[in-house]
Amino acid sequence: MNSSTTVSAELGLRLVVPDRSSVPLLAGLEYAADDPYAIRMAFYVGDDEPVEWIFARELLTVGIVRRVGDGDVEVWPAGPEDDDTLNLALSSPFGDALFEVPLSALAEFLHRTYRAVPAGQESEFIDIDNELENLLWSS
Repeated sequence: MNSSTTVSAELGLRLVVPDRSSVPLLAGLEYAADDPYAIRMAFYVGDDEPVEWIFARELLTVGIVRRVGDGDVEVWPAGPEDDDTLNLALSSPFGDALFEVPLSALAEFLHRTYRAVPAGQESEFIDIDNELENLLWSS
């Protein structure tokens, strides 16, 4: 498999606001085989630069079936009354946010990432020598 393989998608999310209504927004997802454990999600909010978060691919995958995460990121299925929504809660020093993510679109994206880099084979896509060189020479 080519380590320069990338998988990307755009998702229409909903930001849940305090009165329990929601605001639509767009998020871009990107997965790169040369960083096989991570998924980057860019939230587009207005005309500003997108706000980017990095998630463990496994965290998003497990969150489809049960509540997972601790601290800054939590993911869980919405429940039996809404079987096509995933909840994504983010916390930072700047505040907290709850997003409703379309489950089928996220699952399709994750499926494509596992076709690019199968589960359990992530370490085969990391250039350890290059990573060590970056760590040792970055200071």
